[in-house]
Amino acid sequence: MEIAQLNIAVSPTDDDKLKKKVTTFQSLLSELRERELTEEVITAINEHIVHLNGITSQNILTKELRKRQFKILTLLQQKLKLVTKGYYRNMWMAVGMSAFGVSFGVAFGVALDNMAFLAIGIPIGMGIGIGIAVGTAMDAKAQKEGKQLDFIAS
Repeated sequence: MEIAQLNIAVSPTDDDKLKKKVTTFQSLLSELRERELTEEVITAINEHIVHLNGITSQNILTKELRKRQFKILTLLQQKLKLVTKGYYRNMWMAVGMSAFGVSFGVAFGVALDNMAFLAIGIPIGMGIGIGIAVGTAMDAKAQKEGKQLDFIAS
């Protein structure tokens, strides 16, 4: 079974935003066509494509392209552990800022008796690399194992 073609009924030549979303979605599909995917995943992707091919409004298509792209990427991550470039870095950067950074900031604020130092902890959690280092290492591991798509989600 193969991934279906995206044949949208709307011409994206008028709308630059729509044109960019269509190009991005097409690049995702071409990347997926080069991968070995399960029948279940291909069927789910084809259902999304069929839905998009039936849309006749530019506004609705613009919104649906982004939603369907996100759903496909989520499906790939859950079923096949395939992720986009920078997926783990972005996820762990947020964890580093919130879990580690705020904790360091509270410690600084309490120690220095000034809670304005709370903001110092956020870049520590992110910048020193607690979050970014872990995420980048996980991205490198995913790429080494062939579990990283040559696609940047936007």
